[in-house]
Amino acid sequence: MGVALRDILAPYKRPAGWNELAGTAAIDAHNALYQFLSIIRQADGTPLVDAEGRVTSHLSGLFFRTTKFLAAGLLPVYVFDGAPPDLKAATIQARRSVREEAGRQYAAAVEAGDGAEAYKQARAATRIDTAVIASSQRLLDLLGVPWLTAPSEGEAQAARMAADGAVAYAVSQDYDSLLFGAPDLARNITISGRRRLHGRSIVVEPERIRLAEVLDGLGLTREELVDVGILVGTDFNPGVRGVGPKTALKIVREGRFEETVAERIPGFDPDPIRSFFLAPPVTTGYRPDWRSPDPEGLRAMLCDEYSFSAERVNAALERIGVSAGQKTLDQWF
Repeated sequence: MGVALRDILAPYKRPAGWNELAGTAAIDAHNALYQFLSIIRQADGTPLVDAEGRVTSHLSGLFFRTTKFLAAGLLPVYVFDGAPPDLKAATIQARRSVREEAGRQYAAAVEAGDGAEAYKQARAATRIDTAVIASSQRLLDLLGVPWLTAPSEGEAQAARMAADGAVAYAVSQDYDSLLFGAPDLARNITISGRRRLHGRSIVVEPERIRLAEVLDGLGLTREELVDVGILVGTDFNPGVRGVGPKTALKIVREGRFEETVAERIPGFDPDPIRSFFLAPPVTTGYRPDWRSPDPEGLRAMLCDEYSFSAERVNAALERIGVSAGQKTLDQWF
């Protein structure tokens, strides 16, 4: 879900062509996998599966999108979530309840023959489990693309890597990355292209947001931007009822944050949430190492094990300089 700051961040979004995105990037892996699992589905909401009925939507998205990145000169490192903070317990439980209810609604829609509703509820029921994570990490290893598991929130780790210069920018759909201090955030690169939204076709293009421009334009410090997020609501607190981003911005600019919290949510202490955004648990000093891919291993996993089209897999590998018959790891990078 993240923090709903779209209305006040819209003026600071800049279109980003693929040539501009060339370089190194830390990608919030769970965010990307959720997008793949949610979007890559059949018309009735059924995810892609292999011959044994195992879900492969995430592998399809991860493989074809990552090879697209590499062909464009974008070197990704995927950052997986570690242990969630205690502050997130209520959000996790709420999301679990939503998925369970969506699963029930999906079954009812299928029984009723309502394809549109089935698709909607299937997306809402999307979940990432240990099998999804393990198969994704195995695929990345075969691609030679680095990944790591963060001590806690993946987007916090990605933000820190961008701030430290280990990568050029962070990638996530969520604006939390800015609260975590990502100096340069790219959005939409895992979902760019033509998409169906609310029954109509739209084109989703990559965009970038620079934290310094946001803070300068809004007249805020990063600490004050965090306070805006706390008023609106984050993954770690529900926010103040009826307060949207524009109202929250006005409150913080006028120096009424503490007063508003005391009046509207008495007994709530914002300090632990502030501290988590400003100094989250992260690994420092990490430097990603990209390696040459293993084409034979990739074909064995995707084509032989998970029933992918050999023609499509070979075409994707050729785009990154691996010929259809190549079995060595030469001529990479």
